[in-house]
Amino acid sequence: MRRLGDLEAEIMDRLWTWDRPATVREVVDDINKTRPIAYTTVMTVTNILYTKGWLLRGMQGRAWLYAPVRSREAYAAALMEDGLGESKDRSTALRHFVENMSQEEVAALRRALRNMDRQTKS
Repeated sequence: MRRLGDLEAEIMDRLWTWDRPATVREVVDDINKTRPIAYTTVMTVTNILYTKGWLLRGMQGRAWLYAPVRSREAYAAALMEDGLGESKDRSTALRHFVENMSQEEVAALRRALRNMDRQTKS
């Protein structure tokens, strides 16, 4: 999976944060609070995200509403999986990854593994 470009990530961040469908106008207006950007630029990149399968869209009146297909966490997990795929030794890569985790993250990983173990035994 290719990492999102800067504007793609900026658009997705807003949609993930808002957790609701939004129009291109809403995204443009929010970005314009911090920096100027053209409506057509955001519309083009939003359409590209839709074409790539990152966004769903549906009509509301005369405007398209866009919503993420995947969660921010699913995106992060896919990036981690791609990173592991770059290694010839996945076990060592995982060990290095875990060594850099905080104690809270390690505890969360342990809980996730226990839950996965329970699911496979069911």
